[in-house]
Amino acid sequence: MAEPKEIPQLVAELVDMSKEYLRQETLEPAKRLGKFAGMSLGAAVLFSFAAVLLTLGVFALLRRLLPDTQWWAVGARLFTALGAGGAAALIAWRMSSDDH
Repeated sequence: MAEPKEIPQLVAELVDMSKEYLRQETLEPAKRLGKFAGMSLGAAVLFSFAAVLLTLGVFALLRRLLPDTQWWAVGARLFTALGAGGAAALIAWRMSSDDH
């Protein structure tokens, strides 16, 4: 059994161990999670920007390849919109599948 003189020292050690445990088990993983979330957000922004540029590139390619009339210009817009929508639907479908 602990002597009455040792109790304040034991309480101080318990508080120090508790602080160290909380820092080790909560703050360090939270810092890593924050870093991961920041990198993920940056990657999402870059992928979105790339998707917009790819869509504009497909539209410009279709405008060059199709005849230069008003209706084919509308068709190029329609084909580009359908392609972008199809790509978004494919990505959403693959994200929601259960075979992770």
